[in-house]
Amino acid sequence: MNTALEMARQFSLGQEPETAEPYGCGHINETYRVTDATGKRWILQKINPHVFPDIPALMDNISHVTAYLREQIQEEGGDPERECLRLIPTRAGDSFVRMENGDCWRMYAFVENTVTLQVAQSPEQLYFAGVAFGRFQRLLAAYPAASLHEILPGFHDTAARYRNFERAVEQDACGRAAEAQEEIAFVRARREEAGRLVSLLEKGELPLRVTHNDTKLNNVLLEPGTFHPVCVVDLDTVMPGLSLYDFGDSIRAGASTAEEDETDLSKVSCDLSLFEAYTKGFLSQCGGSLTAKERELLPFGAKLMTFECGMRFLTDYLEGDTYFRIHRPGHNLDRCRTQFKLVADMEEKAQQMDTIVARS
Repeated sequence: MNTALEMARQFSLGQEPETAEPYGCGHINETYRVTDATGKRWILQKINPHVFPDIPALMDNISHVTAYLREQIQEEGGDPERECLRLIPTRAGDSFVRMENGDCWRMYAFVENTVTLQVAQSPEQLYFAGVAFGRFQRLLAAYPAASLHEILPGFHDTAARYRNFERAVEQDACGRAAEAQEEIAFVRARREEAGRLVSLLEKGELPLRVTHNDTKLNNVLLEPGTFHPVCVVDLDTVMPGLSLYDFGDSIRAGASTAEEDETDLSKVSCDLSLFEAYTKGFLSQCGGSLTAKERELLPFGAKLMTFECGMRFLTDYLEGDTYFRIHRPGHNLDRCRTQFKLVADMEEKAQQMDTIVARS
């Protein structure tokens, strides 16, 4: 028997599932689309325990956050069935099934009549991504973020990431530091900036928020044709953090003019039209719930998340490519250089980015 289909029968569907087919292009969890005889569909996932070792904590976060979101959407007159993921309980009433071999499975209701985009083909599409993640931030503004589990401890602790980088340089386990001196110097020149947001959080100058931590365009379900946002998905990394993390990572991924591993650095820049589109969409939803300090630091958040990503690529390169999967020699060094070129371009455009935020 198809293992996925067998697992689908562990959930309270109301109908007998007939098919379970691989679905989507995710690289972490195994995802299947389940269908019954009437054509009703669900999403079934086997959760990757290597990436997410504490699955009960992860599912606890998702259960509480989606329940809260659904209440908020209902109060605003929206449609929780389309605008928020809904977990399907197991036959025992739990949020997931753990098998004897340790595999963990969960199921969501399928959100019909939606599409996803891997890359924005226009500023308008990135604007709608900003609307989606801005609304996500606004709806969760009053949620007690500290009550959530930290699924990936220290994920955006850039000060700690810097210490890891220095340790990798010092140990130089693979003898690669000599060919990365320019990149090492780039990181060291920005050492003081690495811990800026963490320090402001510790001082109470920035509020702890519920953050998504994977704010890519393809994690928003969109209406076909109009590309209006319907639902934010992939909530595995929802945990306490800063609004600037989510905003910054969206810009890093969405406003760059080149692929993440582009070797021709002349092609790499921060497209201000894309930055403005996303910023306007984001602030149209959550501008009223952000503090003045958060708004002020949005451009810095974009720069810091890009810097952090580049620093992680460089650290992994120095350590022997043990974390990020590579497809060619020097791949992580190429990725690092692309991110640092984007950081440098953001630094040159900082005043323009500040102006865009101020008028959005």
